[in-house]
Amino acid sequence: MVQVKEEIGPSDDGKKDAFLGIDVGSVSCKFVLIDNDGNVLTHVFLINQGSPIDVVKSGMAKMRIHIEQEEKLQEYAIRGCGTTGSARYLTKAVVGADLAKTEIIAHAVATQSMYPDVRTILEIGGQDSKLILLRDDIVVDFAMNSVCAAGTGSFLDHQATRLGIPIEDFGDYALRAKSPVSIAGRCTVFAESDMIHKQNAGYSKEDIIAGLCNSLVRNYLNNLSKGKDLEEPVVFQGGVSFNKGIVKAFEDHLGCKVTVPRDGLNVLMGALGMAILSREYYLHHEVDTMFRGLDVSEVEFRTTTFHCGDCPNNCEVVQVKIPGAEEDKVIARWGSRCGKWEVF
Repeated sequence: MVQVKEEIGPSDDGKKDAFLGIDVGSVSCKFVLIDNDGNVLTHVFLINQGSPIDVVKSGMAKMRIHIEQEEKLQEYAIRGCGTTGSARYLTKAVVGADLAKTEIIAHAVATQSMYPDVRTILEIGGQDSKLILLRDDIVVDFAMNSVCAAGTGSFLDHQATRLGIPIEDFGDYALRAKSPVSIAGRCTVFAESDMIHKQNAGYSKEDIIAGLCNSLVRNYLNNLSKGKDLEEPVVFQGGVSFNKGIVKAFEDHLGCKVTVPRDGLNVLMGALGMAILSREYYLHHEVDTMFRGLDVSEVEFRTTTFHCGDCPNNCEVVQVKIPGAEEDKVIARWGSRCGKWEVF
């Protein structure tokens, strides 16, 4: 029988409860630690270096350093952990998380915690983008785009480098535009060719960058909204939401105010959502956390794959092992359609 804890407070070890959320995406890895009330205690933001396991271990090491260096954080113990992002199952296996959820759920939970009345969530990251619609606190529709790079942060980074402008200043250039030019935005190749043409024609960088921001927003809305009703309040998050030019372009196209989460949380919403969900999991279940602790940064892991071959599907199965532990103990396995090989 599932029971609900009467309250959350200091446990038997005398420490206060804290909850960790981890979001491992294609470009970055985010860690957020919250207290019982949902306040952010500390966070870590890292750029991926090709290996999800290595970046997760590095993030855990940095989180441990944060806690060791700040006396106030030493009053807390991590009681639960949740993961999201494209590498959520791998990360769950590595750190011993209690649950793994999709980015849609994680972003919706985090955004509602800060903006209870939110009805539309715009999210643009380094390699993909999302649109989430909520009505009466429930996700009623969503769309994701991980195919077209013309509507993502990596494309903006590339163009900023090509124009010789720090990406941090991109939005300021857009806001200074006098007459934004029209840029073809349906394809990165066409957009870049159009930008080069506009440069050669003598247009200012400000007008070209503002045109690019408008182009990215049009591309986002054409690919993801497709007749959906984008109602206020609207919240914009993800790394691209730092760009003031993109924010203004969204406001111009939608005809309403677009809110960006404060204090840098706009890039941490997925991790924040999982921290909140891990807190709820702890509150409603009489189970101990499977979290391996921050010292997981010192553990060696090995991933391998194999094809089942027991049926025509010939599923490719991924498994994670801890070498040397109980003869290469398998701590997680997934990928089989029938569930035959699943271990979580």
